[in-house]
Amino acid sequence: MANIKSAKKRILVINTKTARNKSIRSRVKTYIKKVYTAIESGDKAAAQAALLTATSELDKAASKGIYHKNMVSRKVSRMNKAVNAMN
Repeated sequence: MANIKSAKKRILVINTKTARNKSIRSRVKTYIKKVYTAIESGDKAAAQAALLTATSELDKAASKGIYHKNMVSRKVSRMNKAVNAMN
């Protein structure tokens, strides 16, 4: 356990950031899951709507530094490809 005041503060700050990042990651995963669920059910309109919100959430997470921009780009590209492949 830290004894120095600044080290104690860093522990508190890290715990706060970790909780925030975990919350945002969980939220993003939920939106991605909604896209693939809509694709599996065959509802193209719902899939496109879910894709729009998922893309927005991924971009927000990337801008906050939670995900790397290339990873976000790859995920969005794959989801777009899957939605466009629907009949």
